[in-house]
Amino acid sequence: MRYEVKAPQGVFFGKVFAFPARVYYEDTDAGGVVYYANYLKYAERARTEFIRALGINQQDALESSDKCGFMVRGLNIEYKAPAVLDDLLCITCELTEMKGAGAEMKQEIYCGEKLLAKLEIKLAYVSLSKKRPVRIPEEIVQKVQSL
Repeated sequence: MRYEVKAPQGVFFGKVFAFPARVYYEDTDAGGVVYYANYLKYAERARTEFIRALGINQQDALESSDKCGFMVRGLNIEYKAPAVLDDLLCITCELTEMKGAGAEMKQEIYCGEKLLAKLEIKLAYVSLSKKRPVRIPEEIVQKVQSL
């Protein structure tokens, strides 16, 4: 039997992308709250879906002759309140700067109206074969500017 399912999808609200995530038992620590490192995983998933929602296939970039992709080069996170089992989270992504080989993004994680965490991310577009930053392709820049 074949089942048709759809992956969770986010949505753009102007320039802000919002992605849903549920807190599962595996995400929590012995105290029943989300383990601090898992907020980074939620943020990574949202950034991946942000890129996908722009119509950019990351797998194509990784399989191209250039083998390029975005990598985190710096991160600052401020925890405001804990998430707990079964919470429905909303992770936002907002690109605040993009130039040359770098980009900066602001992310926030909410449960309802409550802000749980704020992240400031610095990204580099990197040639994996050359192991160094390269200019972000114009196609990506144009898609971001169209928001």
